Amino acid sequence: MTALLPTATREVRLVTVPEGLPGPEHLAVVERPLTAPGPGQVLVRNRYFLVFPGLRTLIGAEPGAAPLPPIHADDVLFGPAVGEIVAAGAGSPLRPGDAVTHLLGWREHALPAAADCTPLGDVLPDPVAHLSSGVAAYGALTRLADIRPGDTVLVTGAAGAVGTLAGPVARLLGAGRVIGTTRSPAKADRLRTELGYDAVVVADGQSPTPARQLSAAAPDGIDLVVDTVGGEQLTAALEVARRGARFALVGSLAGQLSPHLDGDSAPAEIDTFRVITQGLTLRGYSGADHPGVAEEWAERFGDWLRSGALSFPHVRIRGIERAPRALQELFEGRHFGTVVVELPPQT
Repeated sequence: MTALLPTATREVRLVTVPEGLPGPEHLAVVERPLTAPGPGQVLVRNRYFLVFPGLRTLIGAEPGAAPLPPIHADDVLFGPAVGEIVAAGAGSPLRPGDAVTHLLGWREHALPAAADCTPLGDVLPDPVAHLSSGVAAYGALTRLADIRPGDTVLVTGAAGAVGTLAGPVARLLGAGRVIGTTRSPAKADRLRTELGYDAVVVADGQSPTPARQLSAAAPDGIDLVVDTVGGEQLTAALEVARRGARFALVGSLAGQLSPHLDGDSAPAEIDTFRVITQGLTLRGYSGADHPGVAEEWAERFGDWLRSGALSFPHVRIRGIERAPRALQELFEGRHFGTVVVELPPQT
């Protein structure tokens, strides 16, 4: 069996740490030898891996700046992946043919510990749906912001991986009106026509300010905010929040997508007087603080997908050689929803 295993694989490495946003010139697809799994390890042929803005925060970061290890020059990029086990070392409870998720994406084959892999099971109808970021939206809505029937909900960064699910999920959980923000007029149209957003604010630097647009979109104010952006959009949302509004902060795209910031901050001007007098709450969401949410989300997500109540907007980019460009396209806002690199099944 070992003789039939691949002896080489390809992976995406960081060549140099960029001054601003990472681009294809800072990355390289390189080939390296591949060894058989050792005790407790498994060899996984990756089928899909996630392209996500958090890589901006990790690239060149100082230790402790993020909950994941930093990525330095000559390191392989990493992130959520879905694959199939092709070999298992001694003592592994997993077997060849098992489909799993793990965190060693950005390579054709991975050698994780079996303990670091999660079997897929059949809770979701499509394996790639396991790369959805919807758990953050669901956790924010149900654990932090306590969504209530009839709420007017604002989702910043609504065309991203979290936002394309946050709005529709808020509706399924009882929201009365759902408003989004995006940088693109074309994406605004898709949010309204495909995902049922009632109104969309275009924060492209050319349209009226987000605060003015939000006042028009929500003349009676906003009850709940799922914020994936921070920065100016968070400031604007505070201006139109109703008394007692709840803010769930789940992302910092204003920093991660900016060529002028380091990716580990998204400064926003907070009117503390308004926070106090309006009784507003702002809380940051971390999945580690809410055990059991991932399993609950997966079950509900699977049911909603099968019934047609919910879709999973995503883009599949085929081939590891296109992965560096896919990351640049993510930063440029070229895609709608989740961005996934798909690898051939017999790599």
